[in-house]
Order: sequence, then C-alpha cells, then structure tokens
Amino acid sequence: MFPNKSLDASAVRAARVPGVGAGDVPEHRTDETLLQAYRDGDAGAFRELIERHHDALLRFLIRFMGDRQAAEDVFQDAFLQIHLSADTFDTSRRFKPWLFTIAANKGRDYLRRHSRRPTVDLSAPISADADGGGRTFLDLMQVDVEAPHQALDDRERDEMVQRAIDAMPDHLREILLLAYFQRMSYANIADALEIPLGTVKSRLHAAVASFARQWAALTDPGDSENAANADA
Repeated sequence: MFPNKSLDASAVRAARVPGVGAGDVPEHRTDETLLQAYRDGDAGAFRELIERHHDALLRFLIRFMGDRQAAEDVFQDAFLQIHLSADTFDTSRRFKPWLFTIAANKGRDYLRRHSRRPTVDLSAPISADADGGGRTFLDLMQVDVEAPHQALDDRERDEMVQRAIDAMPDHLREILLLAYFQRMSYANIADALEIPLGTVKSRLHAAVASFARQWAALTDPGDSENAANADA
C-alpha cells in the first residue's frame, strides 16, 4: 500500500539538499522504477525523484510563472500531487511527461488565482544541455520573422517578443514551452497532454505561426486585427 499519505510541503523541501545537483543522483533506477519503489514503501525513492528532476522542473516553472517564488511554490505543489496520485500512475508510461503536465496544470491554477499571465525569461538559455548551443528563447522566436528596424536594441526587442508571446493562446504558449524550452519529444508531449501525435505537430506549427502573426502585429499596427482574428 502507498506509504505516508500525510506527506506535506516541508517534507518536499527537506528532500532537496543544498549543494546536491542532479548529477549527484544515482541513475541506475528509472523514474518509473523509483515511483514503483515508493509505492512499495521505499520513502528514499521519492527523494531521488525530487533530486533527479529538481533543476529542470524548477527552471521550467520559473520561465512559465515569471517569478521564482511562485515557481518554488508550484514545484512543491506538483510533487505533493505526485505523492497523492502515485498509486494511480501507470508505470508502463513515462514519468517525466506526467510530472511536467502536473506542474503546468498547477502553474495555470496559480496564475488564475493570482490573476497573472505567465512570462518567459527570453535571455535565458533554451536548455542547460550542451546540445542547446547557447541559444536563447529570443533566438528561437526569431523564426523567419525579420525585425523591420535593425536599430532596435536588445531590450526593446525582448519586450516586443515578450508581448507577442503573452498575446498567444494559452494552449499554444504551453506547447511552445514544452517543445522548445523543455525540449520534449513530440511523443512525450502527446503522452503528457493526452493528444494524438498529429495534433502535437499541427499545434506546434500553429504556435510558431501564432508568434509570427503577433510579431507582425507589433511591428506593423495594421496587422493587429488580422493577428487577433487568426488566433481567436
């Protein structure tokens, strides 16, 4: 039977030991094996899951929420939900997409309660992995859209890109974050959002197109009505 249903936020905080990074966590057990072990009574397995995903999930939430304290609160809520729902998880599926979906849902709930919109740190690296090549989210968002005035400084351009992202529908912004910031595969996104693979591809294409329209509306006021109608 699943252990210790009375776990609280303090237990989640305690599981994160200062100075211990994701690279220090043993990798010989998969996430799914760790979750099964926790369900079988191994409390240390839950600690390993928190340690393993702490850095990546917190980075994702900081960018999704636009505020570190809010991100840390949502992080704790997400793992508390993992704790409460662990015995319902199908361990033949991937754990990470489930975790990130729970975190994104908790983040949206938080933003609705506080009447805030998520923001993205556009100057932050897309990924901590070497494969990221040092690109930032701003670099990504330039997708075949040229700024009309080359004299724009970086800060002004950042603000305009942020406004374009903020104007996107929530479901398109979310898939853009999962695909390009968290670098989830199409298959993992489909699993996480419980939508067909073809829908993932079409929605991501729509997300990039939505950004392009919003950018055009910002740089050419005459396009603003077209952008709003296209994303309605």
